[in-house]
Amino acid sequence: MTPTNLVPKLQAKDMQPSLSIEEQTRHTPLIDLQGLSLWYGESQALKDISFFIRERLVTAFIGPSGCGKSTLIRCLNRMNDLIDEVNIEGKITIHGHNIYGDDVDVIELRKRVGMVFQKSNPFPKSIYENIAYGLRLHGVKARSDLDSIIEQSLRGAALWDEVKDRLHESALGLSGGQQQRLCIARAIAIKPEIILMDEPASALDPIATAKIEDLILDLKKEFTIVIVTHNMQQAARISDYTAFFYLGELIEYDPTAKIFTNPAKKQTEDYVTGRFG
Repeated sequence: MTPTNLVPKLQAKDMQPSLSIEEQTRHTPLIDLQGLSLWYGESQALKDISFFIRERLVTAFIGPSGCGKSTLIRCLNRMNDLIDEVNIEGKITIHGHNIYGDDVDVIELRKRVGMVFQKSNPFPKSIYENIAYGLRLHGVKARSDLDSIIEQSLRGAALWDEVKDRLHESALGLSGGQQQRLCIARAIAIKPEIILMDEPASALDPIATAKIEDLILDLKKEFTIVIVTHNMQQAARISDYTAFFYLGELIEYDPTAKIFTNPAKKQTEDYVTGRFG
């Protein structure tokens, strides 16, 4: 089943090539979701979701507003624990270990699974202190170590050359795109294994968005990245796998090129071709 009126941008040069069988098997499953359901009080937001996420690839969650994308991504580092009257059933494992087990240190989990939010949220501190603050909380005290890690993190976030001469100025003086890259630098400074991104470019202009997308493609060499996006062109450009959600259910999950050019489900076809959403 191939959509006949697929948006041209999703067919052309911006489209990621299909992953070969070799490429699909080279990246082993890292996160495994099994029968995951979630309720806010009596309202069910996620319904029996099961799939796995491969390491060092970009996995995109797409679907219309209210379909459960952001709720699901927050399950991966237990951010939903902070919300009252949330009830979760099922299992999420990382490297085979259930992150909802009684023995899990949630602070350590969130160190391993970093998060970048939709709206950049730099601290009202200097650029340097934005990154140093979290490092100190994790036991990095020596100035030489802080200097080295902060430079590495800013370089990793493609921000160093833009801010190296103003490290002790307020982070609030940065542009929106720079603030978002600073938040990414802050996340990668503590060496997570997984980075969650919830609409990281939705508030940015096209130039800043392109920088964030280039950065994501570079970061996947070292990190496993899960991104929520409403922008289907963005999912097509930067993700290796795409999961389509609707009304709290996982409708389809496959390599991104297949989702956008030859989806298995009519509902997926209707969404990516703009018939609804």
